[in-house]
Amino acid sequence: MKQKIFNVISILYGLLFINSGLNKFLNYMPMPEDLPEVMKSMTTSMFEIGWLLPLVGVVEIIGGLLLFIPKYRALGAIMIFPIMVGIILTHIYGGGLPLAIVFGAILGWIIYENWEKYTPMIK
Repeated sequence: MKQKIFNVISILYGLLFINSGLNKFLNYMPMPEDLPEVMKSMTTSMFEIGWLLPLVGVVEIIGGLLLFIPKYRALGAIMIFPIMVGIILTHIYGGGLPLAIVFGAILGWIIYENWEKYTPMIK
């Protein structure tokens, strides 16, 4: 039962990042009007660096797709990890931190469940 729950959460988490990555190319989710000034400034800065958002979008899409496949789930989680760190750091200043921490905890669980795949890298 635990494995089924883990698989469903991993797939939903992957869908979240695929959606976020696609939005960076298709812009189908509008920015909220009541966005804090710090978040507006950070978003504007990311748009001005022309290559940053497409790179993050591609990594989110590929990492999200890899989370679907149990054999490659560890690779997808490690690809998404730096993006998740950036999300948490961004939300420290802009609000929405509890949700970002929940998503960080889910990623931590995925990494924990695949820890044996990472040990050869750190030996």
